[in-house]
Amino acid sequence: MGPVRGEVMWQAVRDALDAAAAGSGRVLRVLDLGGGTGSDAVRVAQAGHDVTVVDPSPDALAALARRADEADVVIRHVLGDTGDLGDHVPAGSVDLVLCHGVLEHVEDPGAALAAVAGALVPEGLVSVAVAGRVGGALARAVAGDFAGALALVERPLDQWDVRDHGPRRFFADELDALLAAHGFASAPTRGLRVFADLVPSSVVDMEPGAREALFALEQSARSQRDFSTCSGGLQQIARLESK
Repeated sequence: MGPVRGEVMWQAVRDALDAAAAGSGRVLRVLDLGGGTGSDAVRVAQAGHDVTVVDPSPDALAALARRADEADVVIRHVLGDTGDLGDHVPAGSVDLVLCHGVLEHVEDPGAALAAVAGALVPEGLVSVAVAGRVGGALARAVAGDFAGALALVERPLDQWDVRDHGPRRFFADELDALLAAHGFASAPTRGLRVFADLVPSSVVDMEPGAREALFALEQSARSQRDFSTCSGGLQQIARLESK
């Protein structure tokens, strides 16, 4: 249920943007790290903010440029990643960083968050979205991959090698601790795809009003810890603490 997940995640980002813009009274500077083809970046630009996308894929950035032209918005795009972020984005220059689907794939998620923190203004915001461990383990178990589910249950995060084990998945407490360790204030971790991964596409596509009803269900359940920790993805919008 990609569209539902995207809408749920975007609603949270839009609320954070609106609140930050109201507080600052100016256009916000937004960095979309690993922003790919620009589905989030275009929306942010259409909301009137200044957007830069940093991504390691030339093909994705070319698609982003086409999408931005079609949407008639200006988006700066740079070939790079978390390792050389400081070469492309001045320190302390960004109000909000979108870090969606990045920490699962980088070699060192802590170093990636340190780079994010370095780019942010004091008390700037980061929206982090990652794959959830519990939802991943449930999906593997239901599919009969009990060994894969057990690995997700037991593998320590600090022993996760993305080259050997594939993209990381996080427990909510692991995401909380990682953000806290890199200077971000405690904030609620919300669920993404609490139910959407379990609902057949045919139900959503064929039943009138089903997509809207599923969106409402996701919006309600994602803020309740017992539900959110079981979801396929996790999102936290955290503020960089002043030093």
